[in-house]
Amino acid sequence: MALIGRGPELATVTAVVDRARAGSGGALLIAGEPGIGKTALLEHLLTGLAPEDVRVLTTVERPVPTTVPTERDAHLPFAGLSRLLAPVRSHDAALPPAQRAALARAFDTGAFDTGAFGTENKDDEDTADPFPVALAALGLLAEAAARRPLLLVVEDLHLLDAASATALAFVARRLTSEPVALLAALREGLDSPLNNAGLPTLTLGPLGAAHAADVVDARAPGLSPGLRERVLAEAGGNPLALTELTSAARQSGATTAVTTAWQPLSTRLEKAFRARVAALPSRTRTLLVIAAVNDGSPLTEILDVARLVDGEPARAEDLAPAVDAHLVALSGDELRFRHPLSRAAVLSGTSTRRHQAVRAALAEVLDQRTGRRIRQPAAPQPPPADAVAAALEEANRRLERPGGVMAAVGALEHAARLAGRPEHRTELLLHAADIAVESGRHDEVVRLLNRAAADPLTAQQQARVTWTSARFQENVHADADAFALAALAEEVASGGDTGLALRILWTAARRNFWLESGEDAARYVADLALRLPFDNEPQVLAVLAYTAPMAQGAHVIARLRHWAAHPGGDATADRFLGTAAVLVGAFDLAAGFSAASLSGLRAQGRTFQLVGALAARGWSAALLCDLAVAVPSAAEADRLSQETGQTLLQGTARCTKALIAALRGELDDAERLAQESMDLGGSLRARPVLATAHMALAQVASARGSFDEALTHLRQLQDPTAAAYHPTLRHYALIDLVDVAQRAHRTEEIRDLVRRTEAIARKTPSTALHVGVRFARAVLAHEDEDAERCFLEALAADLTRWPFARARTQLAYGEWLRRRRRDTQARGPLRAARDAFDALGAVAFGERARRELRASGEAGSERVPRAHELLNPQELQIAMMAAEGLTNREIGEKLHLSHRTVSNHLHRVFPKLGVTSRTALGHLLRSAD
Repeated sequence: MALIGRGPELATVTAVVDRARAGSGGALLIAGEPGIGKTALLEHLLTGLAPEDVRVLTTVERPVPTTVPTERDAHLPFAGLSRLLAPVRSHDAALPPAQRAALARAFDTGAFDTGAFGTENKDDEDTADPFPVALAALGLLAEAAARRPLLLVVEDLHLLDAASATALAFVARRLTSEPVALLAALREGLDSPLNNAGLPTLTLGPLGAAHAADVVDARAPGLSPGLRERVLAEAGGNPLALTELTSAARQSGATTAVTTAWQPLSTRLEKAFRARVAALPSRTRTLLVIAAVNDGSPLTEILDVARLVDGEPARAEDLAPAVDAHLVALSGDELRFRHPLSRAAVLSGTSTRRHQAVRAALAEVLDQRTGRRIRQPAAPQPPPADAVAAALEEANRRLERPGGVMAAVGALEHAARLAGRPEHRTELLLHAADIAVESGRHDEVVRLLNRAAADPLTAQQQARVTWTSARFQENVHADADAFALAALAEEVASGGDTGLALRILWTAARRNFWLESGEDAARYVADLALRLPFDNEPQVLAVLAYTAPMAQGAHVIARLRHWAAHPGGDATADRFLGTAAVLVGAFDLAAGFSAASLSGLRAQGRTFQLVGALAARGWSAALLCDLAVAVPSAAEADRLSQETGQTLLQGTARCTKALIAALRGELDDAERLAQESMDLGGSLRARPVLATAHMALAQVASARGSFDEALTHLRQLQDPTAAAYHPTLRHYALIDLVDVAQRAHRTEEIRDLVRRTEAIARKTPSTALHVGVRFARAVLAHEDEDAERCFLEALAADLTRWPFARARTQLAYGEWLRRRRRDTQARGPLRAARDAFDALGAVAFGERARRELRASGEAGSERVPRAHELLNPQELQIAMMAAEGLTNREIGEKLHLSHRTVSNHLHRVFPKLGVTSRTALGHLLRSAD
């Protein structure tokens, strides 16, 4: 009956399944208030599916064809995902060993304690990390779907455990290339990682008046007109309310069947369910109470508990009245409540004494069952201080393994459970939360911090809680500013923990950079970095680059060159060095460090750091116009920042994509992406995001000939009162600023600014800064003789790894020669600029060089797109990895894709590029470099 009036919604749901059957899957969330018809819609869909067309993944057989999380499952990591994927676990033999191991850690018996009253991780070697498990789950689904399309259906998504929901959100975003569909029902107003995954959502609203009347008339055709209207008014178009209130009215035949005072819908329905429960036989009610207390329990277990409660055997047939009343459903040994309100009604109608008796009997039964034992841990013994140190050492050891972040967190949590002294327990939990930040799981960090805060905190520990929270980008406005964090770092260092002190100082430096806390804060942080006895030089260099990129530029760049010549092979160190190189304007060095860090960060599960490394790599590559690197790096940073909830880095990736689009001549896309990044960065007051967005918009305006508008955008970076002002990034937009000022005939407005920048450049060997200064000297020279000398000096500089800067200088020189009617001489630099821009994919600049060439009397050649321009970002990334010799499985593991998705992408890449083998692909991409 609940499907009356749901034709359009059914069509939407069916379309998702049809796409999976056609080989291109997807996901759909179905949201709505309790009783609105989510389950009925899914069950109607499933009854019409032919088993040979699509396989439905479930732990129970029809007529209960969906995976239904329980409240108990909500506390067990990966319990829901394990239930969902159990029927296809046989396909895990086709997975890489690391993925099989990830599934075993997450799913296999013994990985988690499954007691009814809580959970406790066993002292296993590792704790499962959602990202490796999610990737393994995706691979498992891809293998199973290769034989028959799959349909995953999850009801009551809000009850799904956090680890399963995170993994399913990961999977759902990647189903477009797999014959797999996911349908998930979520109660309106409740949250889930899938609800925040950017997936399409179908929201079920109340039935219209005509369809609501059809439901009532079908259920109770002889209902009196007054009572019929009362039911319709009270139900408000909710299908379950219509059926329940109609049944109650029909049975009583009186107007009192419906409450006289308005109540929330769930309360009205619960009362209706409670009335139905009260009408059941006593033995049936007992069985329902047991099932409600131990939600999701097997039928045999319920019957054993009932025997202890009532003193006599119970039978499955005793549940028949509840099944007939549509309160529960049975399939084999599986019992589930058909609606959460059914269970709520049973529990609310049970006396406290009865409830306690059931719990006691349940504990006894569970204690007797193998594999269901309720853990009663021995009284914890206070470990000595060296035991705490040993736990920290073990956590650091686990960090070096694949998926090591959550393994280290698990080790520290286990040690905290054994700690008898509160100060030891708090220290271990704070360290666990600190490490958990690297996984990108905000919910996990909050959980650990809350556990730590359960015991009294010292002032320093409270400050560490604030610091750990502040490390998440979306919490950029937390109470701890750069000054407070730096002071905390100094205090911690004075206590002897210089490692922690440096990491706190790193957070202070980043906060100062993103929010521009002022010169005093920057000097304070930089002074501590130089003065305190830190032994992690890569991180110290990054702190100095964040806070004193010009004043300490010479020192930082000298040490970066040392590290480039003597690589250490440590992914985290390379990430710090890459960040430092970006900030001091050594973009050529940054590319190497950032690339070196990626493999290690992926392998260790340091997703939080990985996003930062990708964002830094994409940004610096975009300023170099190295689009073959910038495009896939920015795209992956954008995708992963959304998955890990790093809003600020999402804004960074988005503004980088805007800059890339502008360079490629995709002006409308550039404007859209710039605005999106400004929306993200503006809400956080993130100056670097806003600065880069204005750089992209200036490129767009300049390409369209709106030079005054372009100049306005670029002056935002230079104006200390503007939201986009940034004392470091403004230097790296100097070429753009001088170029558009010259084209707008407004060079006098920027001469003082250029003179101040020249003074700064004398303090640092920053390549990016000196490239801009040399360009500015040439373009702004008053005398022709000086100008030509400056142009030639700029072109004589070593710009081997800066081809975009060289091409822009050649273009400006050619334009300068043309303005002096030296057309023949102008053609050489203009031709060189055009060819360089074409090779780089800088479409707008290439067209500008062609126009100048035509004006000089030379017929320009048509531009031929380069190989990397023919591919979308993910195709390009996969093609580059394939060209390096990686297998499809290796590529999939690095990019969090199934190997079948990688294969599908390569099948599209080959014809796009006109190649038929990986060898030819490698030759083509290398020749395009």
